[in-house]
Amino acid sequence: MNAYSFVQQLHSGFRYIVLVLFIYTILMAFLGWLGKRPYTNGNRLSNLFALISAHTQLLIGIVLYFLSPLVAFNSTTMKDPVTRYFTVEHWVMMVIALVLITIGHSKSKKVVLPERKHKTIALFYTVGLLIIIGTLAVGKISIFK
Repeated sequence: MNAYSFVQQLHSGFRYIVLVLFIYTILMAFLGWLGKRPYTNGNRLSNLFALISAHTQLLIGIVLYFLSPLVAFNSTTMKDPVTRYFTVEHWVMMVIALVLITIGHSKSKKVVLPERKHKTIALFYTVGLLIIIGTLAVGKISIFK
């Protein structure tokens, strides 16, 4: 197993941890917001672990970006859907999603009311996760045409 395949497998497998943490965190945030529940230390830790997992996935992805044979910078990069996806589209959309998630986490720490904390996390994390899932879905469609 070479470095590329190791990092690719790590990046591919770690996404499930990120997904589970985000689904749990978003579910708890919506339940807290709509159920007018108090904001607990468990909520804070859930939000934080989801954020850390997404940042960790980004770091693994950055390493993978520089090892990947699918990333190329030449005259045909934008013409080939696979190369374009991995060279440009995938990482740009993931960074946008992560920026939104990070903004939501930061804003929630500044809010005093528990319902607003839950609402902030629910909205920002949901939009971030939808961008991630949408980008992956579009990538699958364009790659396998």
